[in-house]
Amino acid sequence: MNPTFRQLRVFAEVARLGSMARAAESLHLTAPAISMQVKELENQVGLPLFDREGRKVALTTAGEYFAVYAQRLLATLKEAGDVMARLRHLEWGAVTVGMVSTAKYLVPPLLTRFREAHPGVELKLLVGHNREHLAGLLHQGELDLAIMGRPPRELATRAEPFGAHPHGFVATPGHPLLRLEGVPLAAVAQYPLIAREPASGTRALMDALLHEARVAPRIAMEMPSNESIKQAVMAGMGVAFLSLHTVQLERRTGLLEVVPVEGTPVMRTWNVVHMAARTLSPAAEALRYFVLEQGEAFLAGFEASSASPIAIG
Repeated sequence: MNPTFRQLRVFAEVARLGSMARAAESLHLTAPAISMQVKELENQVGLPLFDREGRKVALTTAGEYFAVYAQRLLATLKEAGDVMARLRHLEWGAVTVGMVSTAKYLVPPLLTRFREAHPGVELKLLVGHNREHLAGLLHQGELDLAIMGRPPRELATRAEPFGAHPHGFVATPGHPLLRLEGVPLAAVAQYPLIAREPASGTRALMDALLHEARVAPRIAMEMPSNESIKQAVMAGMGVAFLSLHTVQLERRTGLLEVVPVEGTPVMRTWNVVHMAARTLSPAAEALRYFVLEQGEAFLAGFEASSASPIAIG
């Protein structure tokens, strides 16, 4: 086989999107050009890499195996380009930043500040469904940096903390728990609890807190979305344990309140993470340094904003 990196890029994008038309849009190529590149690659491999069904395509068994090696080759090529850029002392190019869904409330405005100081850097954001998903993206080489709480222990990463990350219980105004001071965890367990899915870092933190206190919660619902959980809590369906950074707006507008549960807020840290074995490009290194230098002050201002109520009406 003698595939070109162009063919590998096309193959990887079609595999990611499950559509040649969408891959053509993503790569700014024509659909016939995409189809031709895939056909030439399949001829070299000697096996079909995709099953075609109308406009949709799916990887064959051979395609699934080939995708693993294609991703490795593309990641290696990108790393080589990053090293060459570092040698040229250039601070430009693209940086792909991943974040857990909880971080989407604070990362975009922080990156906006970075772009103002580094207009030559193009930023691409990917939101992981949860910590497990984000760790997979890191491992596959699809991310330069990731913003997350608890770094993945299963990967050899470099994780550096840049700010505090408080977690606590929230309820709708008027909830009986809000009439108490120093609410014990056992009291929270008397009410329905709306929780994140088990693969979430927020869920792992909540489970550890309750397990340590030997409290068995009444989990009424599990949801993979902070937004869905907040809506359920505002509808009076229960209490939730969330990152307090995700409820800034709701606290300011009086839609949600923090329950004063004993031992909370639980403080963790935000981390900027990258694979230890991969050399960061100058642009990614500049972003890493910016987050570490500016992140703590940014978070302090972000948290202070929740104390300022918004006038409505």
